[in-house]
Order: sequence, then structure tokens, then C-alpha cells
Amino acid sequence: MKTPTSNAVAVSTTAPTFPKADPADPEFWNLRFEAAFTPWDQGGIPACLRQYVDDRLSAAQSPPSKKYRVLIPGCGSAHEVKLFADLGWDVTAIDFSPAAVAQAKHTLGAGSELASMVKEQDFFGEALGSERFDIVYERAFLCALPRKLWRNWAQQVAQIIPAGGQLIGFFFSDVSDKGPPFGLAKEELEMILLPSFERTQLQKPAD
Repeated sequence: MKTPTSNAVAVSTTAPTFPKADPADPEFWNLRFEAAFTPWDQGGIPACLRQYVDDRLSAAQSPPSKKYRVLIPGCGSAHEVKLFADLGWDVTAIDFSPAAVAQAKHTLGAGSELASMVKEQDFFGEALGSERFDIVYERAFLCALPRKLWRNWAQQVAQIIPAGGQLIGFFFSDVSDKGPPFGLAKEELEMILLPSFERTQLQKPAD
């Protein structure tokens, strides 16, 4: 698999003035990616995700050659694509913002096999609802969505993850009504995911 030799991107941390827009609209995110204003982008892969993949996912593969299907919704720069792809898993990263998709492909190496795993697609679309994934990786996608869409999000992940699959990732905990990011309490997250899911692990990331 070919990987880029460099993926450095200039990112602004000073907030430009953006016109008012709905975060449920791709244009909200297009404006921010086009302005290189993505302060939520860590620029890499969280350490505890690497550990979880090593300790819980790849170690539990049965048979060892099993090829998990992985979905990364609202993928943004899609740093994690390489982590899952290096294990030989079938990875699909999606975002409904064309500018985010362009950024992800640039990050992964334009024209590379990794970049081809990134698609412009709406998480709530019927086409995705007919697919099934062993793992859905949540990189703070939920907190980017207006609260009115949270139950729709929970219904969609329940539909595309079959029995035995996993929803893993990061959720933003906060009590402020402002956003994005829109925070939620741990109890609220579990409430919207029940009865389709059972929490098996909770950990605060150090990085």
C-alpha cells in the first residue's frame, strides 16, 4: 500500500468570521475546511484508539484473517483510515462536505489507495442504511450534529451495525447548549443508544 511521504497542512487556529449557517448543512463545514480553520483536528490518531485496536479488536479477530468492515462517518481529515487499513480491514470513510473529503484525500495522499477509501456521502442517506459494518468509528461526529438529529444518528448506527458489531470512538461531554461541538452527558448517550447497544468500556483519553 502506497502512503504519502508528506501530509503537512497549514491550519488556522484564529477564528475567521463565517456567515451564519446550519451545521446540518454541508456548507457550514465547507467554509471551515476551505478556510483551513479546523481547531478540532488533532492532526493524528489518539493513543487510546491505537491501544484499543491492538488490545481488543485485532487480538479478538476470529479467525485471525477476518476482514472487518469499518465505517468512519463525518471523517474530516480521516487520519484513522491508515490505522484500520494497515490491518487489512475494509475501510470506508465518509463526509457530506466536499471540502472535508478533499482535505481527507490530501491528508492520505491524493491518488493513493488510502485516499480512495474516502467518499462524499450523507450518513443519513438510504444507500448507507442498506449497508452493514462490523465497526463504526465515532470521532466526535455526533457532537457536530444538531441535537435534533441525535436520535436519527442512534437509529442509523443501530441499523448498520449487526449483532456482534461495535460502535467505538469519542464523544464530547459538556453541558453547554452552544455548539458545535454540542456536548452530552454519559447518561444521555446511553439513553439514546439503548436498547440496541450495551456499553462495554468507558475511558477518558489522555491526549
